[in-house]
Amino acid sequence: MHLAQSLATLRLDPAASTPMFRQLYAAIKQAILSGTLEPGVQLPPTRELSELFGVSRQTILNAYAQLLAEGYLSGVVGKGTFVSASLPLPNRRQPQPHAQPIRPLSARGARLSGPDAYLPYHQGAPRAFRIGMPGLDAFPFDIWSRLEARRWRRPSHELGYGDPAGYMPLREALAGYLRAARGVQCTAEQIIITSGSQQAVYLIATMLLMPGDQAWVEEPGYRGINASLKAADAAICPVPVDGDGLCVGDGIAHYPDARLVYVTPTHQLPLGMTMSLQRRLELLAWAAANKTWIVEDDYDSEYRYDGPPLASLQSLDNSGCVIYVGTLSKVLFPGLRLGYIVAPVQLAEAFAQGKAILDRHAPLVPQAVLADFINEGHFQRHIRRTRDMYAQRRDVLIHSLQERLSDRLELGTTDTGLHLPVMFSEKCDDHAVARTGLEYGLELRGLSYFYNEPEDRSRVTRACGLLLGFAAIPPAEIRRGVDSLCKLLEAHSGKRQQGHAGSRHRAATST
Repeated sequence: MHLAQSLATLRLDPAASTPMFRQLYAAIKQAILSGTLEPGVQLPPTRELSELFGVSRQTILNAYAQLLAEGYLSGVVGKGTFVSASLPLPNRRQPQPHAQPIRPLSARGARLSGPDAYLPYHQGAPRAFRIGMPGLDAFPFDIWSRLEARRWRRPSHELGYGDPAGYMPLREALAGYLRAARGVQCTAEQIIITSGSQQAVYLIATMLLMPGDQAWVEEPGYRGINASLKAADAAICPVPVDGDGLCVGDGIAHYPDARLVYVTPTHQLPLGMTMSLQRRLELLAWAAANKTWIVEDDYDSEYRYDGPPLASLQSLDNSGCVIYVGTLSKVLFPGLRLGYIVAPVQLAEAFAQGKAILDRHAPLVPQAVLADFINEGHFQRHIRRTRDMYAQRRDVLIHSLQERLSDRLELGTTDTGLHLPVMFSEKCDDHAVARTGLEYGLELRGLSYFYNEPEDRSRVTRACGLLLGFAAIPPAEIRRGVDSLCKLLEAHSGKRQQGHAGSRHRAATST
């Protein structure tokens, strides 16, 4: 095949967001690197390629110019454009039988990149019923942009390499807020600003656990902690929860040597219960006696709808064993990537040094803007405003579910947070329902996603249902989402009944 015709088989998509010349540049570059276009080969004239691709000659010239600038092509006046003859590229006519294999990842790299460490992420605009997402339509971006513009108009010396623990005015503002709103016992010196709570728990696990150390996690619970624990080569120990939260006695009976406990006591993820005072005191007493660390993830406690926010577990700690983790993702927006650790005094300096190794420090300008946002009263006003908004959206979701799906779904705890759990009245594959939800324009998460696979499954009664987010979804969209969920469950139920009927028919035929 003529070389120009061979290049014409490359696919250019005029509807793509990537410019046409960049598409052509990338395609020719890949052909050179893979050995399809060998060193010294002459490329067709730009006019010829322009006619073959049906694009302007300038598009071809731009692609050639980029490749020439990067050294993939060389041009000789009066002779044409060639693949650079000096590139050490593979030759397809000279196979490399003794080529070196790709070097494997380290053991830690394999743990970080394995399927158990995968963390889902948001794609596209929020749909019913995305979890973990606040309502961006409620965020005062005009105020935020004004505060940020003010910071850029008067940049300070603090835009150099900063304190790895974070911007001190922000740490002071957070310390005051946490003492007043959550009862957290802390000073600004105990706060380390992190790039979200996920980095916070990774830093904690890396700094405190030795390979093989046992760590309790709630069952079911937040799967992101598993990724951090696996990276630290810790032994994950699932401990069941019940109506009072983490079953401390079960954890002590099965994993008495644990070095760390991860818990969401104010709003258990995903089932939503609050850990009882008796369980909190029991956990604190055992941790103090056994020199075990407790990581309290207080991820969305600001949003309690049937009473004032509850005091933190850390506020009851008299032995310095609780490490408090918070995030701004649920109050402001996840893309801000700011969270924090309130470390016991004896750990604060070490955690700050660990943070410095990870990424020096969190971005300084967002920290400074957030400090202004808090100190000027916008933060508290935003929480009050969104609490009212989310309460309304929660009520719309509850009413719609009770009206349309009360025979199929049972509501779980609904008094806190940005999501609520629902359980199926009949046994159902919630993972299959969640997967099919995309066909109905729904973003669903089955409760089965939040479970580990403990060896002794008899210790855990698995809930079967869905976790439905409501904070990011306007009321009208919530109602449409419930209508679509109703259709989805009806279709899923029909398929299941057909499957059962087929099984009974096969059984009768075989007898």
